Amino acid sequence: MADTVIETYNEDGEWKNRPQGNERATSTHETKEEAVEYGRNLAKERKGDHIIKNLDGTISERHSYSE
Repeated sequence: MADTVIETYNEDGEWKNRPQGNERATSTHETKEEAVEYGRNLAKERKGDHIIKNLDGTISERHSYSE
């Protein structure tokens, strides 16, 4: 697993991104698609992993950009 893991998740009807372990979101989006794109780019920049969660908080996808 990469040192940096970016989570894309839904909270209070908004799609958000944050580094795993942080309490505060680094970005907020109206749609899941926008949040996923932002989170993917952030994970690529940081050469980390990107976790995409469903509305219920379960993981739907995980991608690694550490190489």
